[in-house]
Amino acid sequence: MRALSLVIIGLAMPVAAPATTLQRLTMDEMIQKSTSIVRAKVLGSHGAWRGPDIYTWYELEVLEGWKSGGTSKIEVAIPGGVEKGLRQVVAGAPSLTVGQEYVIFLWTSRSGLTQVIGLSQGLLSVKQTESGDAVLIRPAASDLMLDKNGHVVSDNTLMMQLSELRARIQRVLGVGK
Repeated sequence: MRALSLVIIGLAMPVAAPATTLQRLTMDEMIQKSTSIVRAKVLGSHGAWRGPDIYTWYELEVLEGWKSGGTSKIEVAIPGGVEKGLRQVVAGAPSLTVGQEYVIFLWTSRSGLTQVIGLSQGLLSVKQTESGDAVLIRPAASDLMLDKNGHVVSDNTLMMQLSELRARIQRVLGVGK
């Protein structure tokens, strides 16, 4: 009877939902730590299992590459997605839109899995202004974010000109010196 009571109490207790804690990355850190930085257009997506986790795999057409972006098409994995009617959600994981253009800071693991660095931090939407200039936008992350010392920090919306990012990448990587 005691065992049954413990089971009932255990079932009645709320289950903590998994959450994501992000380490805040500066633009310069993303430039340095990424294995590839590309401007790309999303061509399509599909969900698939990788071990016990579902990922959404996005096929990207590379329009411009600044760091090891030598191929015309790449595949990027984002944690979470839908596969065979089962949905897995990962807090902090970005969602890409087919047909949309992005600047993406990518990181490829030793196993060959290519992902967006810093989850949503490494994904910038490309928007055209009325004058035709390309502007990059990343909304502030709503997930818990810590600095490198473990202190809670707030994220800010990022907005910058594409030309400004190009110059910054060259400066940080020492290209053209």
